[in-house]
Amino acid sequence: MNFMRIRFLASLVLLLSFVSATRADQPKENDYYTITTFETPEGEVIEACGFEWMEDGRLAVCSRRGDIFMIENPLAEKVTADQFSVFARGLHEPLSLTEQDGWLIATQRPEITRLKDTDGDGAADVFQTHADGWGVSGDYHEYAFGSKLDANGDMLITLCLTGSFSSKVPFRGWAMKVTSDGQTIPYSSGVRSPGGMGTDSNGNVFYTDNQGPWNGTCGLKVLREGKFMGHPGGWDWYDDAPNMGKRPQEPESGSRILTEAAKIPELVPTVVMFPYNKMGKSASGIVCDQSGGKFGPFENQLFVSDQSQSTVMRVDLEEVDGVWQGVCFPFRRGFASGNVGMEMAPNGSMFVGGTNRGWGSTGPRPFAVERMDWTGKVPFEIKHMKSTADGFDLEFTQPVDAATATDLAGYEIETYTYEYRSQYGSPEVDPTKPTITSATVLEDGMHVRLVIDGLQLGHVHELHSNGVRNQDGNPLLHPQAYYTLNKINEAN
Repeated sequence: MNFMRIRFLASLVLLLSFVSATRADQPKENDYYTITTFETPEGEVIEACGFEWMEDGRLAVCSRRGDIFMIENPLAEKVTADQFSVFARGLHEPLSLTEQDGWLIATQRPEITRLKDTDGDGAADVFQTHADGWGVSGDYHEYAFGSKLDANGDMLITLCLTGSFSSKVPFRGWAMKVTSDGQTIPYSSGVRSPGGMGTDSNGNVFYTDNQGPWNGTCGLKVLREGKFMGHPGGWDWYDDAPNMGKRPQEPESGSRILTEAAKIPELVPTVVMFPYNKMGKSASGIVCDQSGGKFGPFENQLFVSDQSQSTVMRVDLEEVDGVWQGVCFPFRRGFASGNVGMEMAPNGSMFVGGTNRGWGSTGPRPFAVERMDWTGKVPFEIKHMKSTADGFDLEFTQPVDAATATDLAGYEIETYTYEYRSQYGSPEVDPTKPTITSATVLEDGMHVRLVIDGLQLGHVHELHSNGVRNQDGNPLLHPQAYYTLNKINEAN
């Protein structure tokens, strides 16, 4: 009996060792994308909310506390505190930066400011107000984010409401266009609580809006001139925006956003809904990978940070008959603080800045400046997820194993949406369980065509592809995908 027990225990040890080794061999995010946390100057609090890659190779970073720093050689293997220098102090919560003709342009709470170092000592000595055509009451919630400049030298800004529900001063809860000569023109109403702005490879400007009234969950939205982004709290300022036309029809609280968009022509549905908790709680910065493959296989896709969960997610978009929609995937966890600002360098390095701002974050530090670099290894991921007339087309980064990719047991799908209502946030509502009726691997081995019975307009389609393997037998690094379906793509 003792001999049998010894053999059993020995076998158990071998089994546990095998399981442990197998888990150790599983692909990890750090195998593909590494994070370098910069050493920052002692005594400085750099709550990094915005970046700009300068023409001379320095990296400008603005801190929510009102400072702008320059980082020399930010691509060095290790960045030490002495590579930081103060460029400006005393600004009012600068959250975004851009550059033009030697001027650094900062979007701060009360204005857009142009800064320049004219004497070459490394610090700004000229400060010019470029635009200030909106109001500020001092409410803590009145953040202002700016886009990068377009080819005309114009930019868009998003102005957070006064608190979550109202607009106490002009144009809070709006997006504004700031022209190259400093004019401020109303652009879109309906903004609630932006967390960042970014432009895709074709110049379309997107922003993140956060869960709250009229926002059941956080989401990515596209700015369109003359349109309504969903929150009516700032509508009093239509009287001061004759270029915007008449005030839209009041949305019905408790409805669904696609239902209301069918009644309100100005209402633009959320492009991608980020499922609450599953993909974060505080969507923030946006950056587009235009590195030409230097950041891996995701060129021209958007990357969106989350402050609360200290993550970066990946977003793949498409426009169907003029309606934007798309999918979000997990991408990278493990950042040191609550991610806000994002920027990409010409070599494909992605800079991420963070702050817990007293709200807390999964990342334990109160603030951080970090760099994410591709190791050169290609992860096995769903590269693209595109809508079709009867399902989705999945394109992978590596050829799939046909046996697992065609096995319907390897997929799970469900749908849900959120109430469009005046109350703060929403639970997941209207759940359904569509049926995947077929999975076909296309000839190139990189695409799988899913035919689905039960697609739901206005819903997040949460897909788990846990059973799919590549031709080496490896699982997907991230098998989860969350597609927001606003329009059936009858052309595909």
